[in-house]
Amino acid sequence: DPFLRISRMVENGDYIPICKTEVINDNLNPKWRPVCLGGHKFGSKDNPLLIECFDFNSSGDHVLIGKMQKSVTELEMLYREKTGANFVIPSTRQRQEKVLKGQLFVDQYCEKEQFSFIDYVSNGFELNFMVAVDFTDSLHYIDAHCRLNSYQKAIMEVGEVIQFYDSDRRFPAWGFGGKIPDGTVSHCFNLNGSPGTSEVAGVEGIMDAYGSALRSVTLSGPTLFGPVINMAAQMAAQSLSSLNNTKYYVLLIITDGVVTDIQETMNALVKASDLPLSVLIVGVGNADFTSMEVHYSPFSINYLVARDDVLLVLDADNGRRLHSSTGRVATRDIVQFVPMREMHSGQISVVQALLEELPGQFLHFMRSRDIKPQPLPTHFPQAST
Repeated sequence: DPFLRISRMVENGDYIPICKTEVINDNLNPKWRPVCLGGHKFGSKDNPLLIECFDFNSSGDHVLIGKMQKSVTELEMLYREKTGANFVIPSTRQRQEKVLKGQLFVDQYCEKEQFSFIDYVSNGFELNFMVAVDFTDSLHYIDAHCRLNSYQKAIMEVGEVIQFYDSDRRFPAWGFGGKIPDGTVSHCFNLNGSPGTSEVAGVEGIMDAYGSALRSVTLSGPTLFGPVINMAAQMAAQSLSSLNNTKYYVLLIITDGVVTDIQETMNALVKASDLPLSVLIVGVGNADFTSMEVHYSPFSINYLVARDDVLLVLDADNGRRLHSSTGRVATRDIVQFVPMREMHSGQISVVQALLEELPGQFLHFMRSRDIKPQPLPTHFPQAST
């Protein structure tokens, strides 16, 4: 089960990982997906890179198969000359290395101009904010002294940042896991109570709709992420079908963390990974999130939430790509999870933690579709006489 890890040398001579390929199962002649490295990761094309091949072990104790040191310039030469480079492995003899028969070949090599996140948003690209609020826990309340509860704080903190990247500031807002006025438990209902549209005006509109829903919706359950992710994905897909490539959707899910439709959520995320969509998840409540492990890889999600004696796992960061129940593979990571407790303890801003991965996810999608920012047209005023 081989995979590659690429590291660059830092000033003190040590190496730090900058990239890792996917794991190829049961294959002694693996061919990995293309690796995209920004110049900021490796510096000069002549800087040495350490390329290591490991045999994957689920325990995390991966076995080194072989290694080599090559610069980007040398890798380009391998591609142009259609030759391979031998892996080596440290020998039992001091300061000697054993040359292995295994070789690394570079099947593809190209250099492209890479646009930044700022390049896109300054040329008309927008982030369309959506929010979904979990109505299955008792943490909802309206404070008599107008103090915000955990859900309201998350909406305000994240929404006030993202709304500046959305020109019309009209946001779809949903609730899930609540019993709506007709007596049915809904896993995706319009937060504003309207049967026709889920959109509200700005962050204040979300806050007003949330306050209104607290008076008309009964807290229920279970907690299902699948329906709201699918609804957000449907809107993102409609944007693609209209050939409008300047919109990218960001769904904020605020939850107590007790997810019961893990497989359905995985299916929805795999399907949505092909769309202009990212999913931000904020965990609220008194769960011991400090003991939680949250890791992300380019193709997998690790979502461990400890709440009393419940441990919920939504896939694991084991180097393997996220799969749906039908075997479909995610094309990219679209999820970021942060426990609200981190903001309360002052460890880190919840907004900073949530949005840390967003520019990279946005750029991954745009680059995979070869969507480039186009300069906005310049309009000159007509001369008056």
